[in-house]
Amino acid sequence: MITLSTAFLLTCSLAVGACGASQAGVNSQLRLALHSPLQAAFISFLVGTLLLGMIALLLGAPWFAHGTPASLPWWAWLGGLLGAFNVAMSVYLAPKLGALTLSISIICGQVLASMVLDHNGWLGYPDIELSLPRLLGAAMMVAGVLLVARKQPA
Repeated sequence: MITLSTAFLLTCSLAVGACGASQAGVNSQLRLALHSPLQAAFISFLVGTLLLGMIALLLGAPWFAHGTPASLPWWAWLGGLLGAFNVAMSVYLAPKLGALTLSISIICGQVLASMVLDHNGWLGYPDIELSLPRLLGAAMMVAGVLLVARKQPA
């Protein structure tokens, strides 16, 4: 049985997915005005950075409360780089693939990478052993991408 807190978290995850699918379309429209996926990604990140900066300042929480920036592993600083790559590629790929193919292929990539991250306990994730149900689920995701990406008859 799913608890109320789990149902809330799953609902939030669904909302994140819906926003992700919408974000690529919104940013693709911005790309049309700017004639560049990189410029559109930059504007998207600029708006997001300004909003998050204002919220962080309003909340007033101390920065680096659990240590100094130097105590972080080197890869902890790559989140913005990964996000910029994701947004720029989504802006570029959205008009070529469509919302469904783009979304399911991104999710499939996340699933495959997540299995490796969990299995090895990398990047702070818990060590969760690879199992047959996980492998079958991932195989179904790959099959789903192949089905969705198939060219439909005209």
